[in-house]
Amino acid sequence: MSGRTVAIVGAGIAGLTAALCLARKGISSHILEQADSLEEVGAGLQVSPNASFVLSALGVLPALERQWIEPERIVLASGRNLRTLAEVPAGRDARHRWHQPYGILHRATLQRALLDAVAECPLAHLQLGMPVERYDREAIGAVIGTRPDLTIAADGVWSKMRASVPGAATARFSGHVAWRFMVPFEGAPELLHPRRVTAWVGPHAHLVAYPLHEAEAFNIVAIHKSVSGAHGWSHPSGDAGMTLRTDKFASWNGDIVKMLQQAAAPQAWPLYQCGDGRWFDDEALLLTGDAAHATTPFAAQGAAMAIEDAAELAEAIANASPLATAISGFETRRRKRIRRVRSRADFNRFAYHARGPVALARNAVLALRSPESLAADFDWLYGYRPKI
Repeated sequence: MSGRTVAIVGAGIAGLTAALCLARKGISSHILEQADSLEEVGAGLQVSPNASFVLSALGVLPALERQWIEPERIVLASGRNLRTLAEVPAGRDARHRWHQPYGILHRATLQRALLDAVAECPLAHLQLGMPVERYDREAIGAVIGTRPDLTIAADGVWSKMRASVPGAATARFSGHVAWRFMVPFEGAPELLHPRRVTAWVGPHAHLVAYPLHEAEAFNIVAIHKSVSGAHGWSHPSGDAGMTLRTDKFASWNGDIVKMLQQAAAPQAWPLYQCGDGRWFDDEALLLTGDAAHATTPFAAQGAAMAIEDAAELAEAIANASPLATAISGFETRRRKRIRRVRSRADFNRFAYHARGPVALARNAVLALRSPESLAADFDWLYGYRPKI
């Protein structure tokens, strides 16, 4: 497909990575972003080795490594008594086992590194202040100066382009809300470890914490059940009737409860997901990233799946003829991968939020597992290498 042109709607992680992967194959792209400027969005992000592999191939990884932290281990612990239930070695062990690093950083750091790479890439063209309210191939062609051979919708879980793909899944509320806030390194409670990712678990809720070098603070994500959730990435407490339900953590360790009660400006992130619908309109429009297959963050793989999508799509269409056949094959292959990741996220949600006898059984099983055997459970996920 070298010499052809692709339009990309959305300049998030999915869209920017797609443009860079396409450029590696000699394919020109035009990224249309509705915002007039790309501002800091979101908070912490975990970049697992399967995503690091692609970012390394794109030349982006060194910029991230200068700012991120590679945690020594990933820990699962009891929210009630802080007892460690399981741990997976990371840091140098991740590089040794999966041959790529596992890093934690601010989402804005990754987006900035991708933006810088796009700015230096002669085949990737970013246009800000270009809202695309619906799919119209001719109108998009008028904006970019040529009729695109393919339009990639990378406009997120609330994609406006999704309606133009027959059979596409709609975004639906998962029944959970994630509350995000920061705790400065200085004065942070001792339970927050400067070199670990920790997930504390309990009935119907869990809490994840890890350090962010750029913010000099710990990123905290508290997830609990909710009957409703407004659209949007960030809602302050009280907006749309949403509040951080500290009562969901009432039986937890006192230091965790105190940290939640003292949370400074917590922001709600209602968790929406897309089911197993179509991504391709069989002609020239393809959904990717969260627009295609948004999942809950219980496996911390949302960004990684978008990054994998970009690499495998570029590989699929590099010398494709006919194009539609190549994209259909890409969708079929990626769907298998996404289903497995979604199943892992669903399992984690069940395990994290277990109560009573199920929680006791979970703890007993984990007590029998060594850190190395638990790491092996992630080989299929972190050891995955998309073609790029």
